[in-house]
Formats: sequence, C-alpha cells, structure tokens
Amino acid sequence: MVEIKVVTFKVGDEEYAIDIMKIDSVSEMMKIMHLPGLPSFILGVSNLRGEVIPVINTRTKFSISEKENNLNDRIVVVYINDKKVGIVVDEVREVLTLTPEQISEPPSTVGGLKAKFISAIAKLEGRMLIILDIDKIINEEEIDKLDEIMSNI
Repeated sequence: MVEIKVVTFKVGDEEYAIDIMKIDSVSEMMKIMHLPGLPSFILGVSNLRGEVIPVINTRTKFSISEKENNLNDRIVVVYINDKKVGIVVDEVREVLTLTPEQISEPPSTVGGLKAKFISAIAKLEGRMLIILDIDKIINEEEIDKLDEIMSNI
C-alpha cells in the first residue's frame, strides 16, 4: 500500500475520510430542490456552477440521527462511478497524507449498513478516521434510479 491523500470531514460524532482523487470540490450549503419519487437518502438536486447534481443526505445513508442545518454544513462533490454527486457533511476538517502504517483493514466485527462503505480505518494520534469507499455509497439499483431521475430534469 502507498501513501494516500484524503479529505477528512465529520458527520455526527464520527470522522470520515475520502481519497482526494475522488473529490471534485467542496462548497458551502446551497439551495437543494426536492423532487418527488427520490429515494429517502437523496435530499434533492442542486445547481453546481450550471450543472445539476443529486445531493445525498449522509446522515440518512449512514443511519445517523438528523440535526438542524447550520453554517458549518458543507457539500462535498464526489465522483461515484464517474458521476458527480454531492454529499452533505457537518464539517470539512483537513487534507491529510496517510502512510501505510496508519491504515488498517476495518475490523471483521464491523457490521451493518455502514460496513459496506468502509474501505479502511486510519489510526492517528488520539483519533481514528473511517476511510470510505465512495463508489459503494450507492448501489447499482440506486444509480439506475438516479440516472432515470436526472435524465428527466
């Protein structure tokens, strides 16, 4: 394994990271248009510099309790299976370079919905990061549903 550069962010009490090569941009919370027929974890769509993108509610997707929106909320625009998708996070923290010594496989006892999104765990001084496999955040069926909705906009 080689060093990887990640962007870290918080959702609830957990700190997550995504490989920087999967990230397009980070923006402040913007207006999200709600559309009928969307899966529950999709907040709606947003206009990002003239491009309409779906926006995922990470709290719903990760089974974390909802909270009021605030000024720290951000939308991280990522590439999921070569499609631009926004994910709402509570706070973007920093860009880190992780060494192979800091990264380990997730424990085999990790189960539940979130487990399939986790590619590794990074151990840093006094904290741990959950490294997400962003391509597994939405499955093929959900991608097909998104494609159908986006093609009708």
